[in-house]
Amino acid sequence: MDWEFKKGVPIYIQIIEKIEFDLLSGKYKVGEKLPSVRELAMEANVNPNTMQKAFSEMERMELIFTERTSGRYVTTDQTKIDALKKELSKKYVDEFFDTLHSLGFDDNEILNAVNTKCKGEE
Repeated sequence: MDWEFKKGVPIYIQIIEKIEFDLLSGKYKVGEKLPSVRELAMEANVNPNTMQKAFSEMERMELIFTERTSGRYVTTDQTKIDALKKELSKKYVDEFFDTLHSLGFDDNEILNAVNTKCKGEE
């Protein structure tokens, strides 16, 4: 997932969402060292202070931690990763249903479409 920022949402929030996605997709493994603030800021083309704010918030959320003098690491607490996975799945399912409801689909039509997709049917 590339660093693409949307208007109307603070950049540091979007950075957190991107790193959360990277954690769950396996780009960053449990306990793995993260790139430095400066490295990620350059990669994302953002101010290092913005990246630092995102990292600080992720530390508060206990998704990452700092080892003094050696950098930041992904949490080793699998329950934090599992909770994040559950939270994001709920968010995406809610968005999916909200979008289809706004297009006029009812719950049964949505569930039928999901079942069809899961069975690999067209």
